[in-house]
Amino acid sequence: MSFDKTKTDAEWRAELSPEQYRILREHGTEPAFTGEFWDNHEAGEYLCAACGEPLFESDTKFDSGTGWPSFYQALNADAVAEKHDVSHGMERVEALCRHCGSHLGHVFPDGPAPTGLRFCINSASLSFKKKQD
Repeated sequence: MSFDKTKTDAEWRAELSPEQYRILREHGTEPAFTGEFWDNHEAGEYLCAACGEPLFESDTKFDSGTGWPSFYQALNADAVAEKHDVSHGMERVEALCRHCGSHLGHVFPDGPAPTGLRFCINSASLSFKKKQD
């Protein structure tokens, strides 16, 4: 898988907070119910915290009860890449920013209609652009 917005490790470290770097570049996770956006209900667009590319619309966000922002679909097919993940003794599907390759979270097949998917995303992987009235 290749990404169009690649940077050196030093550039990522300089641009991201230590927590963002750990999650976005080292495939970490934040504790449940601690991230900035897990309980955000404002209308707007969620962007990749690393490269600023649009990833999800607030209209597709739902309360999954997991403590992480959850969405039932990505903004479009070009927003989020999926990769088979067998780390930590589990078999999962990792969600990556299709533009810069940053780790966002994971995708599970237990979400609501119409897709049945749950994109379980770390708040630290996101920034939020509030919809203007």
